[in-house]
Amino acid sequence: MAPGIIEPQPAVSAARSHSLQSVTEPYDDTLRFYLNGTKIVIDSVSIDPEITLLEYLRGIGLTGTKLGCAEGGCGACTVVVSQLNPTTKKLYHASVNACLAPLVSVDGKHVITVEGIGNVKDPHPAQERIAMGSGSQCGFCTPGIVMSLYALLRNESDPSELQVEEAFDGNLCRCTGYRPILDAAQTFGKNKACRKATANGGGGCCKENGNGDAASGCCMEKKIGVDGDQPIKRFTPPGFIEYNPDTQLIFPPALTKHQFKPLAFGNKRKRWYRPVTLNQLLEIKSVYPSAKIIGGSTETQIEIKFKAMQYTASVYVGDIAELRQYSFKDDHLEIGGNVVLTDLEGICLEAIEHYGPVKGQPFKAIHKQIRYFAGRQIRNVGTPAGNLATASPISDLNPVFVATNTVLVAKSLDTETEIPMSQFFKGYRTTALAPDAIIASLRIPVAREKGEYLRAYKQAKRKDDDIAIANAALRVSLSENHVVESVDLVYGGMAATTVAAREAVSTLKGKTWTDPGTLERVMNALENDFDLRFGVPGGMATYRKSLALGFFYRFYNEVLSDLGGKAFGIDQDVRGEIERAISTGKKDHQATQAYEQKILGKANPHVAALKQCTGEAQYTDDIPVQKNELYGVMVLSSKAHAKILDVDFEPAMDLPGIFEWVDHHDLPSPEANWWGAPVCDEVFFAVDKVFTAGQPIGMILADSAKHAEAGARAVKVHYEDLPAIFTIEEAIAQQSYFQHYRYINKGEGEEGKFDESVWEKADHVFSGVVRMGGQEHFYLETQACAVVPKPEDGEMEVYSSTQNPTETQAYVSQVTGVQANKIVSKVKRLGGGFGGKETRSIQLSGICAIAAKKTRRPVRCMLNRDEDMMTSGQRHPFLASWKVAVNKDGKLQALDADVFANAGWTQDLSGAVVDRALSHIDGCYLFPNIHVRGRIAKTNTVSNTAFRGFGGPQGMFIAETYMEEIADHLGMPVERLREINMYKPHEITHFNQELKDWHVPLMYQQILDGTDYQERREAVEQYNHEHKWKKRGLAIIPTKFGISFTAIFLNQAGALVHLYHDGSVLVAHGGTEMGQGLHTKMTMIAAQALGVPLSDVFISETATNTVANTSSTAASASSDLNGYAIFNACEQLNDRLQPYREKLGKDAKMKDLVHAAYFDRVNLSANGFYKTPDIGYTWGPNTGQMFYYFTQGVTAAEVEIDTLTGDWTCLRADIKMDVGRSINPAIDYGQIEGAFVQGQGLFTTEESLWHRASGQLFTRGPGTYKIPGFRDIPQVFNVSLLKDVEWENLRTIQRSRGVGEPPLFMGSSVFFAIRDALRAARKQYGVEDVLQLQSPATPERIRISCADPIIKRAQVEPKEGEKSFFISI
Repeated sequence: MAPGIIEPQPAVSAARSHSLQSVTEPYDDTLRFYLNGTKIVIDSVSIDPEITLLEYLRGIGLTGTKLGCAEGGCGACTVVVSQLNPTTKKLYHASVNACLAPLVSVDGKHVITVEGIGNVKDPHPAQERIAMGSGSQCGFCTPGIVMSLYALLRNESDPSELQVEEAFDGNLCRCTGYRPILDAAQTFGKNKACRKATANGGGGCCKENGNGDAASGCCMEKKIGVDGDQPIKRFTPPGFIEYNPDTQLIFPPALTKHQFKPLAFGNKRKRWYRPVTLNQLLEIKSVYPSAKIIGGSTETQIEIKFKAMQYTASVYVGDIAELRQYSFKDDHLEIGGNVVLTDLEGICLEAIEHYGPVKGQPFKAIHKQIRYFAGRQIRNVGTPAGNLATASPISDLNPVFVATNTVLVAKSLDTETEIPMSQFFKGYRTTALAPDAIIASLRIPVAREKGEYLRAYKQAKRKDDDIAIANAALRVSLSENHVVESVDLVYGGMAATTVAAREAVSTLKGKTWTDPGTLERVMNALENDFDLRFGVPGGMATYRKSLALGFFYRFYNEVLSDLGGKAFGIDQDVRGEIERAISTGKKDHQATQAYEQKILGKANPHVAALKQCTGEAQYTDDIPVQKNELYGVMVLSSKAHAKILDVDFEPAMDLPGIFEWVDHHDLPSPEANWWGAPVCDEVFFAVDKVFTAGQPIGMILADSAKHAEAGARAVKVHYEDLPAIFTIEEAIAQQSYFQHYRYINKGEGEEGKFDESVWEKADHVFSGVVRMGGQEHFYLETQACAVVPKPEDGEMEVYSSTQNPTETQAYVSQVTGVQANKIVSKVKRLGGGFGGKETRSIQLSGICAIAAKKTRRPVRCMLNRDEDMMTSGQRHPFLASWKVAVNKDGKLQALDADVFANAGWTQDLSGAVVDRALSHIDGCYLFPNIHVRGRIAKTNTVSNTAFRGFGGPQGMFIAETYMEEIADHLGMPVERLREINMYKPHEITHFNQELKDWHVPLMYQQILDGTDYQERREAVEQYNHEHKWKKRGLAIIPTKFGISFTAIFLNQAGALVHLYHDGSVLVAHGGTEMGQGLHTKMTMIAAQALGVPLSDVFISETATNTVANTSSTAASASSDLNGYAIFNACEQLNDRLQPYREKLGKDAKMKDLVHAAYFDRVNLSANGFYKTPDIGYTWGPNTGQMFYYFTQGVTAAEVEIDTLTGDWTCLRADIKMDVGRSINPAIDYGQIEGAFVQGQGLFTTEESLWHRASGQLFTRGPGTYKIPGFRDIPQVFNVSLLKDVEWENLRTIQRSRGVGEPPLFMGSSVFFAIRDALRAARKQYGVEDVLQLQSPATPERIRISCADPIIKRAQVEPKEGEKSFFISI
């Protein structure tokens, strides 16, 4: 928690307090609600008024509901709140973010958590199908996803495919790639219509649009779901529980008669008021105007959590029925200010039907904006009044209210005021609402019968559940002669408030819309209206300006189309935005048939999936609170580089609940403060300087998380600023590097070195620069740790969410000053890791251990999402300059490259990351000569670390970038260039390793043939020829990923296997389960080896006192290493049991074998061990084998981009991976899909930004950092495994290949398909120079890479000395 100066405010002045008390004196002080069918009664004395619903649930032991972000952006905390809806008068089951919901909001309602709908023995069908359908990997997000699906099923017993997809728009998952969750969820609905039908949210299928062919078997011909003549029975997969809506948890009958009473409860610091009538609310506001009004708490809770705002008197207004009504008037729709957005969606559809499509245009615009406004959980509680009162400059609804000339009705106790929306916003976050007034209702005018046109637009980083970069509501009224009579052009995201384009409006009035000159005049005026400077707050000046112009250009042409179209020279292609169809996908479930065994090779579900789906799976912070446990919150640096002048923690010690302050003085020695691997160059606590914003300075310990957070904020740190370096370019300019330097030099010259004469001999020499951003891990479970000191010998148990128990043990031993044999590091499971918990988890474990040692009490800490992102590091940003020699036939001759990684302020694993990038910089292509060099830049950013792929994706991205650019230079299809230069079997890489079992060329051809790639290429070219503003792109990308730790000593593993009298088997190994299915594969290996049922094998946890000296679970090698170690242990046991098998017969049960062996005093436990053979590469001489083998794959992707806005969608992706003989294809498919989508995010939506003025990370939560969501995955998502080949040289367990990391780079196929589309867009305007597209390809980068006249005129250049608002490192 970064320190800030927060002075506690007095609750209220004495006079106000007395008045408020007199008004609310008769109010009740008891909360009454139902929880999973049980009545709960809470009086005001026994509850902290500041806790959220999530904190209450977890506090009473219902830990299935998770904390993922605390800002309502990830959905991990989703629960269902059922109530009789005062707007619709019907029972509604609302999915709700428990992390935002104040406890007062559930009075009189029924709260249902994941534990309330089923358990492992008796799961709900939603839980069972997601589990059995491989829809849960790490499982941390799963309870929230289950509850979103449950809410949908309770409200819609027969949901459409679109309703299923949209049910999850407030949920995020980092593991699965979403496809298996959607497949499981779609089994609950009917297959109603084609993927583009209006029933599924599309623009209409073939027949609906009048261009269908009856012979094609269109959905309209089949009458499915269109007029309901032929309903289809809901599909229940064989062997699964039938879903019966009539047998669900009932709404408690007592609540149907519940009388809502006004509530008042709390203490001196915080009081809640819950009026139930409008008059009660107005009375409160009259005596205490500054009382905080709360509807959905969607913004207020974020202010409290992350901005330390204190609201001593809060008024919850969600249960005032008068504010949740609506009525249709002759010329307007009146809605209560507190109608929730979900209800407003339905009201808008009803209004369109009531007034007709022409007069109902305002409601169509509102409905469109709501659809992409946040997630369903937010829309279930958010309200128009809340949206207006917060006065956000990027609100999606406010521009529509202003453009439609909506009238806001404000009420105070004595007055009713009508405020035109055009006069409501006064400045940044300020409005015309009187202090004692509330927003009672909105009167939204209908459109005119003739001549009025209204559209709303929005562009964000991600289509669903994202805040706008810019938005607009544009309205015009025309005379019969098309003369503009009135006009409103209202924009969000362009200024400090929702703002009208005044000059453009003035220019338009009185002009003829159909006059070609009108458009140009308005575009000029818009340039003046939005003359953004380069360093404008929020950044993206050129992009935002282009959006303002682009929205109007689209609106202008859509109105022309409505007026009669072609006669007015309409730009037809600009009409309409990208439509996304319902997503589908296929897998080849026959891929493993040829080598399937009794257990191995079969698609068994994840062993913990059902526990994860029912909320029974335990994560670190789910461990029950220990007696005398303290909660720790770190005090983090707010400066990027500074001297620490003073740390004053005394103000914190005076606060309630604060127990202790811990810092570097509490270590046994100054040396014990240092940590890091392989170079020990980082400190647990800053001493006299800080080197990055987010560096730990100390930790506050308190009796609760809330008290500890308040204490951490009260610590005052004084600094003296020092110069800071952020970007790789700045580091190069200042020669700021760590010592690590590697190179690979191989060629046709003397002694096998690079032949410099190649530059003269080659037909062409091309060069370029590659820039690639980093990536936040965004595991759903943040870094978490619980440390329990024992009373004897300094013993300590450390429960940590770590991929590296042994290193945790080693550093806890160091900071506590006791031997490692007294430290036990334990891991049950991780809620995702992806490399981010390989080393970076050590920091939190060490600090908690120091605190536990000092206090001799258990200490727990789970980082907030913002703290995690500030402290835990990311994927390394890379910069590379390359030079390639190539002949005119496309044959590559030489590669020379300098590669730089942004390490951050310490080395961490940066050296090994650069090493792997150098080894993968050849991609899948043969170079006779290569000389590549790697350096790591030292900067003042968070220390970057391991992330799935570990430098491999960066190296291969450099490779595919130079291949694309070389192909452009040569005027050759890049697919052909790849084919010409692709490695052949047994050729030698630049690090002198022979390619054995090399199947990339085979898979490349299979993808080309199996996806009709050439025909689709021709179709894409035809589409691009016919479309001006929509362009499509196609790319096919291969991958080879080396499997082994590059540090040789890490390629070892141990295992321990016990046999028990009842025939059950307990397995322990050194790997940690983080969703990748490692324990599932390991139990399968043990069951197959011992000849026992899979259900008889169990893995409890990973712990350093069962298997010692483990390697971190990383490098995609854990199945290989631990699998063989387990197999080795099982073989020992089999040898010992062989005499008893001979004696008792081959069909003897394990319990009989064990029983007999036990009485003969045979050891029934075995230690297994394995080390990877043959490997041992030496840098410099370029000798030895670097990798044990290569996992390979090929992917083709097709995209469509909207060049007017930068919006895009992936139409299709086809992935084929060579994973050898799969141990478990269900697990492997899950890894492939999840890695692909994570890779797609890396190369498209996921952009990390630093705030230039403060040097702090800006993108520190789901509100600003955008991982892909459910509706970002490919619309057609096909995955298959290579089959019908022999793996002659593969000597791994089961002849399988590691699969965790290799598929991630396949996501780059989407990036290169976008680049392909951009080439077509640029060519259209005569720009054919080679495009250097930086990763990630965000909508901003897509748009500014275009070459149309609109982007040219929107260009914003920096003035002398002017810098951008954000820094991309």
